[in-house]
Amino acid sequence: MAFDQVKMINKLRKAQSELKKEIIEVEAGNGAVVVQITGELKIKKVNIDPELVDFDDIEQLEHWIEIAMRDGMAKAQEVAAEKMKPLMGGLGSLGL
Repeated sequence: MAFDQVKMINKLRKAQSELKKEIIEVEAGNGAVVVQITGELKIKKVNIDPELVDFDDIEQLEHWIEIAMRDGMAKAQEVAAEKMKPLMGGLGSLGL
């Protein structure tokens, strides 16, 4: 493997490692539901504030969870794409 290829692979690994540490936090229902998602698109935490939720209206809570998950995933994908974007041009030289 050529030196440039090894260098590019190392850059990709570093970017992936940085994405593991990246935490995207979104909320729905004015803070009733807060979701944290990593840059790797993995759910880290879901927090529900019982003071802001009417547990007699579970459909509203489900809706807020859906919104937070959707928005969080979208933002995490944007963060990941932005971080990987500079490296994507070098992948062609790796034969991938």
